[in-house]
Amino acid sequence: MQIGSLRQLTLISFLIALIPLAVLLWHSQSTLTKMAQIAASEAQFSVTMARQIGDMENIAIDVERLIRQYHVLKKPELKHLTDNSINRLESKLVNVCAELPSEYVCAALQKRIAWFENNVEIEDKLLLDAQLAEFRRSLEELHEQVDSLLDERIKQQQDYVDSVQQTQAWSTAVLVTVSLLLIIFASQLILSPVTKIERIIGEIAKQSESLPKVSTSGPKELIEVEHKLHWLAERLNQLEHLRHALLRHASHELKTPLASIKEGCSLLSESVVGPLNEQQKEVVSLLTSSTERLNLLIEQLLDYNLLLQQAKPVYEKTDTESLLEAALIDNALAIQQHKNEVNVENKMININVDPNLYRRIIDNLLSNALAHGTAGRPIDIKLYKQQDAVVLDVANRGRKIPLEQRKSLFEPFKRGEHRRNDRVVGSGLGLSIVADCARMMHGTVEIVDVDYADVCMRVSLPQNEVAA
Repeated sequence: MQIGSLRQLTLISFLIALIPLAVLLWHSQSTLTKMAQIAASEAQFSVTMARQIGDMENIAIDVERLIRQYHVLKKPELKHLTDNSINRLESKLVNVCAELPSEYVCAALQKRIAWFENNVEIEDKLLLDAQLAEFRRSLEELHEQVDSLLDERIKQQQDYVDSVQQTQAWSTAVLVTVSLLLIIFASQLILSPVTKIERIIGEIAKQSESLPKVSTSGPKELIEVEHKLHWLAERLNQLEHLRHALLRHASHELKTPLASIKEGCSLLSESVVGPLNEQQKEVVSLLTSSTERLNLLIEQLLDYNLLLQQAKPVYEKTDTESLLEAALIDNALAIQQHKNEVNVENKMININVDPNLYRRIIDNLLSNALAHGTAGRPIDIKLYKQQDAVVLDVANRGRKIPLEQRKSLFEPFKRGEHRRNDRVVGSGLGLSIVADCARMMHGTVEIVDVDYADVCMRVSLPQNEVAA
């Protein structure tokens, strides 16, 4: 049967899960009804037997009294009453003996009754007393046998109740287990399309090129959600391509006129086209500063665009000494201008990383330390292993970063409140590029407190991810 909607799937799953519980309820009700019938039957049997044995004892007393009276008085009326009482006693005895398992006691009692019927005119008092004593003893044995029968039936009833309880417990455990399994199965049927939707959302977040195909069966509401997610993925891919194209086109188109402006400012500042007065020199200085800032922004945009286009890191064994040396050479001019001493402590010569991404991390962290650190104060670069991760610390002296601002600094286009030492307003992409590079290599970046510096950027990259 095709499930048309999520509501139908939920209701059908709920009804299927209730079937074992309904069977358990029916079985329990049937068992209770049967036990009630047995209890009522046994109670009625016990009352009937007790009543009959009581009547027999009363009749036996009447028989003994009438026999003794007739032995003394010899009246015909007493003979008639005696015969009636004996007939009643025999009738009761037949009903009682029909329920007893043993016929010995009943036979003995019937033998005594038959003797009284055949020997009414007996004159021997001793013989009569002996027969009456045997009669009473046989009646007591009958009473004891009835009591034993009732005790045995009560014990059988108790054993039956115990077996029913045990059977009920096992059936309850089995049916409840089956019901739980059906509930788990039904919940899996409901959660399966939801899990697929979550997988589609995860693939969209990873910017995967291919998404799981739209389901052909299942609740129509969730299939519709899958269609919308596929449409959303296509739309996001279109916007992503447009963004990359815009960044690439704008950045490259701006670099050519920027180079001309920068060259013109250089010619003017060097008085190649003629001497400048003080006001003109000030204007040229402002133009030069603006072109430097614009050049920095374009380079960061190009770097950020290249980072976005790189889908997966390419791991290889990398020499950290050469990476650090290249970064120091590229930033040598800024280091000299700010008179910073860079202290490098490298305890990890070879690591498994993407060399391009790791070089971007080092360049941006060192550039950030130079731009925001105090001039003339040392900058510390430490590379070491911590558990299964390689850790890079870049620390500088300067103003501490408040705790509430630390996390937001790694978001794109977010800048701190302090001005850079070179008075150039940054784009806010430097630390964001560091965070994206670390994330692509399954690592993290954070601002930590250390005792030897005011600000410390720490990048941790797990090495076990490479083997996976």
